[in-house]
Amino acid sequence: MTRVDFHCNVVDRLAYICRLVRKVFASGAHLVVLGSEAELDVLDAALWTFSQVDFVPHCFGHHPLASQTPVILATHLDDLPRYHILLNIGEEVPALFARFERLLEVVGLDESERVAARVRYLFYRDRGYPLHNFDQKAIA
Repeated sequence: MTRVDFHCNVVDRLAYICRLVRKVFASGAHLVVLGSEAELDVLDAALWTFSQVDFVPHCFGHHPLASQTPVILATHLDDLPRYHILLNIGEEVPALFARFERLLEVVGLDESERVAARVRYLFYRDRGYPLHNFDQKAIA
């Protein structure tokens, strides 16, 4: 069953997502980041610039090299290589998330974002998925 990790109270959501993607890549795991085209375009640019010393190889899901790239940015999960980890940066429960071993959710401080995350949390909880919370407010 898919493990669901919520990273909550994130002050700078984009920077946090970049660091999380880098951490997953550094672990040797492969990752799909799911979001809208606009969100993924912003993330794509950020992954090229967030660190002067790190490079995170990534491409969009429709790219010919997607099956050979450790980080895929995608607007849907159909026809993608089988990866173990999914990072959802959208506001909806991702279709087909259960085919992943692990689902990561990053929740910032914006109230509308928090409300959408609560809905997703209840969805996963009510279906018995193992939930883990990482409160960044408690760490800061």
